[in-house]
Amino acid sequence: MTPPLAAGGAPYDREDPPAASRAARDREGSSGAGGAMRDREDMRRLATELVEPLVPRFSPGRARLRLGANAALYGDEAAELEAFARPLWGLAPLAAGGASFGHWELWRRGLAAGTDPGHEEFWGAATDVDQRLVETAAIGLALALAPEAVWDPLSGAERDNLAAWLLHAMTRETADNNWRFFPVLVGLGLDRVGVRFDPGPNHARLERLESFALGRGWYSDGPTAQRDYYVPFAMHFYGLVYAALAGDRDPARAERLRGRAAAFALDFQHWFTSDGAAVPFGRSLTYRFAQGAFWGALGFAGVEALPWGEVRGHLMRHLRWWLRRPLRDASGLLTLGYGYAQPALAEQYNAPGSPYWAMKAFLPLALADDHPFWAAGEEPARELPETSLQPEAGVALMRCEEGRQVVMLSAGQHNAWVRHGPAKYAKFAYSTSFGFSVPAGSWGLEQGAFDGTLALSDDGTHWRPCEAPGDLSVRDGLLHARWEPWPDVEVDTWLLPRSPWHVRVHRVRSGRGLLSAEGAFAVDRDPVAHRVAEGPGHARLDSPAGLCVIEDLGGPSGGPLGTGRAGELVRPLPGTNVVVPRTVIPTLRGEHEPGEHWLACAILGLSGPYDAGPYGAGPRGSRTPGSGPSGAGGPAGWPEPPGLEDVLALLPGGHPFGTG
Repeated sequence: MTPPLAAGGAPYDREDPPAASRAARDREGSSGAGGAMRDREDMRRLATELVEPLVPRFSPGRARLRLGANAALYGDEAAELEAFARPLWGLAPLAAGGASFGHWELWRRGLAAGTDPGHEEFWGAATDVDQRLVETAAIGLALALAPEAVWDPLSGAERDNLAAWLLHAMTRETADNNWRFFPVLVGLGLDRVGVRFDPGPNHARLERLESFALGRGWYSDGPTAQRDYYVPFAMHFYGLVYAALAGDRDPARAERLRGRAAAFALDFQHWFTSDGAAVPFGRSLTYRFAQGAFWGALGFAGVEALPWGEVRGHLMRHLRWWLRRPLRDASGLLTLGYGYAQPALAEQYNAPGSPYWAMKAFLPLALADDHPFWAAGEEPARELPETSLQPEAGVALMRCEEGRQVVMLSAGQHNAWVRHGPAKYAKFAYSTSFGFSVPAGSWGLEQGAFDGTLALSDDGTHWRPCEAPGDLSVRDGLLHARWEPWPDVEVDTWLLPRSPWHVRVHRVRSGRGLLSAEGAFAVDRDPVAHRVAEGPGHARLDSPAGLCVIEDLGGPSGGPLGTGRAGELVRPLPGTNVVVPRTVIPTLRGEHEPGEHWLACAILGLSGPYDAGPYGAGPRGSRTPGSGPSGAGGPAGWPEPPGLEDVLALLPGGHPFGTG
């Protein structure tokens, strides 16, 4: 008999799960069958491996999974439903594709108990804007793809309860964003199993969702400034599922949804490195390889946005990249975090089961082995331009080091609601190699962890970075934003991609005296550095973890760009960076009297140690002819930044934004 729930958030079943060896391999940078990840069988095995550690943690009635202490904004009832439902994103395609899975009875018993109002493990009726609504979508997909696994074996009364619970959820109000797809997916499932409902509200929801289209395949996630991974792994993912399953009865909409996805793929491919890493940016990063789920959804909906071998390659490389990271704890459970277990990164809506949203990446398992997605040989990513401006998102993507690193420059997004929203959206630079950092407190630069941004202070202790940029423009190869950290301080920021460098120019108009701190990238500080340099106008680091340089283009005394700044290496508190736990940030610091000041700097980050010579020479990148003032390397063999003329062209009288 399964023991009762233990106190203090312990699992329902105290038995050790049979996954320790897999978790050990995970920590060593491999994941058993997932380590190869070359074909459909590898993906099937990985989906099963990820779910196996959940099996001993089912509640007695099988309707709930307690994976640890729940600190989300919703209660344990919804959190344990979430942990139960999210694996279905991968298990339903697994079944639809004909693979066997030995634990379906657990989920069937859970569906029966969780939707039975008379059962002690009843999930409760969904209310407006309720976490339960989120989890109905996975159940809807399971009904639509694998009714023989989750519906057909239920008794008549159990089917009635499940249908009634879902029908009630369809009547509740959702958030005005990708959530509107949840009742649509439930409708697809109920259609498949013959449960009748009024389709009118779902048609209205689909109309509202399509109203968020921005052009060139982009959506906003509701009436917001966010253009993050919710565009590919929510708006497009659900739209492609709908197009595949309802296209015969709603062909015009399905064609529009497919067309937008095909257009979006041309931009989205720039977000990935040649080895599959995606730029860490925005909220819900703990969903990890859901970042690549869009590529599998293209296959599911039959959208050959790129040659099938390239589409498949994007997903498979992405999975391989993730499987080289420590994603799981000692028992084999996916952890909260990104590059490592980092609960402080999580949003307020993340519970222990939230990371299983990553199972969306397994949607192409529903496809037959001879589908072009699987039949095509995996192909490498195509060669892409060094820079891709994407105005709908307010970003520029730079491909550096022959595609082995992608740097995103961002000037227009913000999110004040989620935990660490300014760090996740409003920094100026995000990197696949160096990630970004979230603050650990409000006292000093060490707690603020201000990589990729400019932070200002009027007391030397409390710092304000860019939090809510506005007045976005993306044109002529430049990004511009305006932000106001105080009512009497206005900052205009221009971002100039010069791969592998980027240049930041700020015009600060202030009614008060200010201190400034501008951070480059955060570099792993565990390896001993080969060399460092910090002083007037520069901060530089060269280590086995990478090279990072920030150069004040005004020089030590300011020159034509205003007040000179001094460089130093800031060591933020551990656990702030999303890629590695302990980092150092090359930073420029300055002091500024009230008035107008121009600040400009050039930043370079390379993911391997630097070979002395012209910047970008050798294996980590290519030098643009004429981009530096001379053909030689920088000072004392350090990389040479872009020439000052690149920046002077931006100043009043000669720059393309006007003189305002």
